[in-house]
Amino acid sequence: MNNPMRRAWHDLLRTWAVAESPAEQAFADVCRRYAEPGRYYHTLDHIQDMLMTVQSLAVHAQNLNAIKLAVWLHDVIYDSKASDNEERSAAYAERLCEQLGILDGPRVAALIQRTKAHDAGGYSDAKVLLDADLAVLGASAIVYQEYAANIRREYAWVPDATYRSGRRQVLERFLTRPAIYHFLSHLEKSARLNLATEIAGLEA
Repeated sequence: MNNPMRRAWHDLLRTWAVAESPAEQAFADVCRRYAEPGRYYHTLDHIQDMLMTVQSLAVHAQNLNAIKLAVWLHDVIYDSKASDNEERSAAYAERLCEQLGILDGPRVAALIQRTKAHDAGGYSDAKVLLDADLAVLGASAIVYQEYAANIRREYAWVPDATYRSGRRQVLERFLTRPAIYHFLSHLEKSARLNLATEIAGLEA
């Protein structure tokens, strides 16, 4: 998978005229971070899936390249025991953009911050990013079950009763929304069914 992902990374950074050597160094660090122990869902597979979804929503984007870079970097810092992953990932993105001469750094960082509460704030680019991040909720039952199992593995340190309670609260917040998606409305029904099914399992 790394070869097509490497090409995608270099193609993206080339739009900002980033030289190949620093782009490759950055790619190596990003890959290393997404391959850290303890990651089962928040991996490069998740990034690849999101990039495909973002591309399918390109017509809604104002700055497609900034969204794609936000996809790459939105989970670059991930520690299931921490509560500031989004802020730290945004800071990483801003530093990297500054090092590479990418002027869209503040925009990319702002997009990443939006993934904390999954609130687009009315911004079209944030809507695209968040829809891509949440697309897994509307996946097939089998894919969703694998996603849910991988999230549990990332929180293996949490006692079962505590996890069930916390996870249920997270899922119920999505169900109370008038709409989970901005542009992926065809996934709305399956997402709500998947969420309700997992909640029922957590309560069993």
